[in-house]
Amino acid sequence: MPDFEIENNAKQNGYKIICGVDEAGRGPLAGPVCAAAVILPENLVIEGLNDSKKLSEKKREMLFDVIKEKAVAYSIAFGSVEEIENVNILNATFLAMNRAIEGLDVKPDYCLIDGNRVPKDIKFPCETVIKGDSKSYSVAAASILAKVTRDRLMLEYDKKYPAYKFAKHKGYGTKEHYEAIRENGFCEIHRLSFLKNVH
Repeated sequence: MPDFEIENNAKQNGYKIICGVDEAGRGPLAGPVCAAAVILPENLVIEGLNDSKKLSEKKREMLFDVIKEKAVAYSIAFGSVEEIENVNILNATFLAMNRAIEGLDVKPDYCLIDGNRVPKDIKFPCETVIKGDSKSYSVAAASILAKVTRDRLMLEYDKKYPAYKFAKHKGYGTKEHYEAIRENGFCEIHRLSFLKNVH
């Protein structure tokens, strides 16, 4: 379960405003990548807060509202399908993360980034945390905001492109999704660089 240990260590090193950053949607075949940045009140406990992948959709939806209500500041941003195609998924993820951090109403002085890569062009001191969403409370909160926001967007795309059943798989490469692509071709939110071998 995540806790505030990493945040508290940063504070012992003189940092005061710690921001957790995570993304959702690096792996799907369709749709943008989404990133969130969250600054939580010191040692705030939100019951059930965990890595978004370990929670049910219902639990994530509930926590989404609680995090937004309790956070000192939060921001959510995207890297578009066009950007994924132009600069690759890693760099599009970095763009989304930077946009999320820059969008915070309260500026952090230290960022905890989920994963093992520091986003290019980040303007704040930061550290990467592998599996940060299961270790850091702030990163776990960011993972939930990013995941719920992206899932909700894919539900909207499902209405626009019902043939692909985005509501079911959120754009990930399920058997059903591949079959829909073979049957209907690509739509404008497909990441063609991810789909070079689909015939």
